[in-house]
Amino acid sequence: MKKNHDLLPLMDAIKEYDEKDVIPFDVPGHKHGKGTKELVDFFGERVMRIDVNSMKCLDNIGNPVSVIKEAQDLLADAYGADHAFFLTNGTSSGVQAMIMSACQAGDKVILPRNAHKSAINALILGGITPVYVQPEMDENLGIAMGVTLDKIREAIAINPEAKAVFLINPTYYGASSNLKAIVELCHKNDMAVLVDEAHGAHLHFHEELPMSAMEAGADMSAVSLHKTGGSLTQSSGLLLKEGIIDKNRVKTIINLTTSTSASYLLMASLDGARKILATRGREILCEKLELVRWARKEINAIDGMYAFSTELVDKEGVFSFDETKLGINVSKLGLTGFQAYDILRDEYNIQMELGDIYNVLGIVSLGDSKDAIEALVDALKDISLKYKKEEFKCDLLALENPEVVIIPRDAFYMEKKILPLTDSVGEISGEYIMAYPPGIPILSPGERITKSIIDYIEVLKTQKSVLTDNHDPSGEYIKVLKHNNVRSIAI
Repeated sequence: MKKNHDLLPLMDAIKEYDEKDVIPFDVPGHKHGKGTKELVDFFGERVMRIDVNSMKCLDNIGNPVSVIKEAQDLLADAYGADHAFFLTNGTSSGVQAMIMSACQAGDKVILPRNAHKSAINALILGGITPVYVQPEMDENLGIAMGVTLDKIREAIAINPEAKAVFLINPTYYGASSNLKAIVELCHKNDMAVLVDEAHGAHLHFHEELPMSAMEAGADMSAVSLHKTGGSLTQSSGLLLKEGIIDKNRVKTIINLTTSTSASYLLMASLDGARKILATRGREILCEKLELVRWARKEINAIDGMYAFSTELVDKEGVFSFDETKLGINVSKLGLTGFQAYDILRDEYNIQMELGDIYNVLGIVSLGDSKDAIEALVDALKDISLKYKKEEFKCDLLALENPEVVIIPRDAFYMEKKILPLTDSVGEISGEYIMAYPPGIPILSPGERITKSIIDYIEVLKTQKSVLTDNHDPSGEYIKVLKHNNVRSIAI
């Protein structure tokens, strides 16, 4: 039976609780804001009053039976899933739950090397062995795209015992793989398909966008409603189709790392964002697609700039493209993306999502306006006039998959030593190094360090990129395994 998406079961329950003016002798300790005037002045009285804890009338995220369950069921219905779970620790927790629900310690999972660090964290937590697939690279743009059906087929043939295939839909920059064909291939080989849709929470609600994971028949997907669906930061959803993976196992895995004091502000925002997407998502996305298509036309008329889009479709690794990802190549201006990112923020008060060697990326979503898009276009026109010089070129872009010497969990727990980064060629990394955003590891624990990897990190340092997760924020030193004579794993 079709569900009524005008309903807001969790938001209404919180509102009803607030209107009762209950005298609280439970947590949180601010007691509806009465003890923290500074927070009330900053956040507003309403926010503090509805920052509440689990109780019978508001259900419990660990084992929902009433209003949270009703809200989760609506979320599942909106995306064409059989079950949904609210996440209050972002899609990172959903990615970990997916991999650990499909795999046990010692199992293999096939995944692209441009996966988010949360996927590698799941391997550490679960003792799972990675089988990396090299994503396709666009050398002109200097970015990784999707993975091809042929490469997934090859990985399955070599690793028929793998339990799952993990995919990204879409990539940070908007590229989507042939998801439906990959799902069919994996299911023929009795493998679960897990999809990181951190940047695809909106896909399901407009037919001109890439196919969503649930529509393609994937077993699970994690969607960042806070990124492109309108909910509050750190709130996401985990979607499940019945079949290969048991819903009770998923709930158990989620509860391993979920707070028993999950934020009702975050959960309520998921309830509200779902209503917006389910009832008005297509209408809103039509408006945003019109805006972003106009922006691309204007940007591509600017000397030295290229806003890439659906013309990439049918190239290797690009089966379809999410036009709401406004990637702009600035290399012909003579700028790096890092420089353009800083210029836009510091001189024009415009905050882009990220800068990389060649590009800046803007995310166009529910809240973007014509005025904001026009301000960006005007700023880019001005930058072209002020900064245009000889084209910038970099030969250090196409990194190959590092050699996985030992599984991430073993490397994580092994004894380490610290070396200068420049002296670490041939060593085995004992930590992550990545640029954030997007949080895709350049090195992960257990991988062999090469000169090309070091050279790439040195380029990032010269561009003042933010390096994260390594013990030395400057990137001058790196933790490596103390004993380098370990035997490589067989994968």
